[in-house]
This record gives sequence, C-alpha cells and structure tokens, in this order.
Amino acid sequence: MCAPKGDFDLAVIGAGSAGFSAAITAAEGGKRVALIGHGTIGGTCVNVGCVPSKTMIRAAEAVHGAQAAHRFPGLRGSAELASWAALVAAKDDLVSTLRQKKYADLLPGYEGVTYIDEGPARLVPGGVEVGGRKITIPKVIVATGGRPAVPDIPDIPDVPTLDSTSLLELERLPESLIFLGGGYIGVELAQMMARICTRVTIVCRSRLLPRAEPEISEALTETLHAEGLTILDGATYHAARRDGDRAVLTVTVDGAERNLTADRLVLTTGRAPNIGGLGLAEMGIETDARGAIRVGDDMQTTQTGIYAAGDVADRDQFVYMAAYGGKLAARNAVLGGSERCDNAAMPWVVFTDPQVAGVGLTEAQARNGGYDVKTSVLTLDNLPRALAARDTRGLIKLVADAQTDRLLGGVIMAPEGADSVQTLVLALKFGMTTKALGETIFPYLTTVEGLKLAAQTFDMDVAQLSCCAG
Repeated sequence: MCAPKGDFDLAVIGAGSAGFSAAITAAEGGKRVALIGHGTIGGTCVNVGCVPSKTMIRAAEAVHGAQAAHRFPGLRGSAELASWAALVAAKDDLVSTLRQKKYADLLPGYEGVTYIDEGPARLVPGGVEVGGRKITIPKVIVATGGRPAVPDIPDIPDVPTLDSTSLLELERLPESLIFLGGGYIGVELAQMMARICTRVTIVCRSRLLPRAEPEISEALTETLHAEGLTILDGATYHAARRDGDRAVLTVTVDGAERNLTADRLVLTTGRAPNIGGLGLAEMGIETDARGAIRVGDDMQTTQTGIYAAGDVADRDQFVYMAAYGGKLAARNAVLGGSERCDNAAMPWVVFTDPQVAGVGLTEAQARNGGYDVKTSVLTLDNLPRALAARDTRGLIKLVADAQTDRLLGGVIMAPEGADSVQTLVLALKFGMTTKALGETIFPYLTTVEGLKLAAQTFDMDVAQLSCCAG
C-alpha cells in the first residue's frame, strides 16, 4: 500500500541520537517527519553505550577508592555477586528511565513527527519501504547507528566471547577476561572489570589509545599496570578456540607465540555500521572499507536527496557528533540550509581513571599537515591541584604552530580531565595563542589551571614558579 504523496517531507531511519536530532530539527522547522524505528528507541548511547558503561565505571571507581582507603583487597563470593547484581539492576533502571524520559516521552511533544515502528526500512526509488508498504518521501536521512565489530580471527564464533553490550549484562562475574583491542571502549571497560576483582589482560595490535599522543599511551599503560592489569601491546592475533567453558587466544608478542586463557574474550576491536537490508548498493550509495556510508561535509550521501548521520556514516563516532550531524543533515535536506560539518574543535573523552580528554591535532597530525610544530608536556607533579589531591598520575600536552604560536591541539590525562578539556576547545575555536592562554587568569587549585601552566611551559620552567605566581 502506498502512502499518499506529500504525507511527509522527510524520512529519518533510526531513532537514536542522530535520528532524534534530525527529526526534531525538521519538525521545529515546520516539516512533517516520518521517524522510522531501527532497533530499540534511543539507540546505542542510552541503551548499551555511554549511559550504562559510565554509570558502572563510576561505581567501580568508588569500589576501587574504598578498597584503597581501607586496604580491602576485594572478596569474591556471594557478597560480591550480590553487589554486581545490584549494580547491573541499577544500571538497567537508569537506562530504562532515561530511554523513556529523553526519547519515548518526547515524541508526543512534536506534532510534526510520526513514529513508525513496523519493521526494518529499506531505501527504494522515491522513498522508503517499511512494513510491506512504500512511503513516498522526497528526502531521507539514514541514522541506523552501529554495533560491536567482530574481529577476523579463525574460529572466533565458537569461542566464549562478550562484547561491550553483553559484558554489562552478565549475571555473574568471571574470574578472568581477555580484552581484544586497546581503544577507548577496551581500556574503559578493562579497568572497570579489574577494579571489581576480575583478572584482566588487554591484547592490542599497536598500543593503548593508538590515536592519542604516545606520551598518553605510555602513561595510561603504566597506570593500568599499577592496578594489576596485564597489557600485551604490539601483538598479532592468530586464532581462538574453546577449551571446555573457557577461551584460548593464540597471539605473537615480541616474536614469541603464546596461548592466553580466560573465562571469556571481550571483543572491543571497534564498531561496525548497521547497513544490512537498507539497499544501499541498489540505490548507488557508496560505503567505505568499513562499510560506513560515505557522506560529504553537508552529510549527503553519493545519492542526491539521501543523507546519513551518526555511527552509520564515515564520521566521528561520538553521540554528540551524531546529534550534530543529524541536525546538519535535517537543515540541509529540508530547511534550505547549506551548512558544513566542522569538527576542528571537537572534544573527545576516554573515561578511564585518570580520564583522558583531547581536542584538535596531535603532534603527528600537525606535522603531517605541514605545520612547523612546537609542543609542551607538563607532568601533573607540576600541578598544585594534583599535589594537593596526592594524585599526580597523568600529564598535559599542547601542540602549537611554531610560526604563529597558535594552538593546534592538546590532550589532558588527569582525574578531572573530562571537565577541563572544554577550556582548550574554546581556545582552539577562537584561535588563541599559547602566550594568550598562558596569560589568562585561571582559578588556583584546579585541574584546568594545568592548561595555563602547560602553555607557560613553552617558554619557561614552571617548576621555578611559586604556587600561584603564574
């Protein structure tokens, strides 16, 4: 059955962050929107990503702090199992509440949005097909998100594995885990599980946080080692097999082949876009080597009138960038916009402890971009806040153009790094120089003051300054 032509101005496939942002933006502009469900309403972030992982990471951090303060090594047994079960239940309750409050309950407030949950959607000429019917719609935004990727390792389907979703749904704690991958998902969850008394090994092909500055990777490796995690970087995966109820991973590290055994392998080797059944090839929509939909700076695909945003597109995979991309796509698709995606001052955060947060170019990226680069590195034993808190784990690194002194990027590894990085975001956004940042007034005994000291480190030895004479 065909819906009458003109029923909708825009179809949005996917009801996560990108999809909701696109639908609301178009509806606020007076357009009629068909928001077509794809998976659980709310998408990755609220259901299986940011919200559940961060609440459990914070709980593990509290447990770790209590154990350190009282010298309790942690007990495995019925009490611990009950605590884990309570944590999972609390996480599920939070997810359910936010999914209802921030997604489902919002829809009735937007008269221009019609939610359609009749099965998977498929792109067809002139619109979309869903629930056995074609809906004729002039413009479409694909926002179907992503899912954990499965690495190409022989026999991996036969091995006891978990991913970032199923790990947070376990009914009981495993004795040991091997994490495959040292990206932000892997290091966050590995530290969390180690802090609640699971033996953890991280195996990665290069180094921890391979896209971050090497100084950060080294410092994070040292931190995780100190907490008892085993880190095997520069490893090559060969094969995996089941040994009874356990998993065995064969790797080569430093030229030697090893068999690693644990209760489960946790697959944190990246994410894959949800493109199955969309009919992309038939519509002439190109994808990259990872399967993500190629989009231009206007968020339009290689097919005129069809846009993509969020984790399904070949763009930055953060929930706030998904929302940003969905908004741009809607404005450009149906509101007469001509906006372009700009991620030059896009912050990113890794919720380890200490947190790692950054923005802009790394030193390597700046050099590859043709800049004459200068850098400064400030270890936290030079930061009064860290000394007062008796926690000097971490560092701050700034990257600048040596010719103009303009800041190009930076990264913070500190307990409050996530809440400090936005100052650096604004510095980059408005073209500040290192001199200007170093002369800005910052409050004393704060983590963010480290940015001022790091900027001053380009020209002086801040260890020679008195406490608040900067």
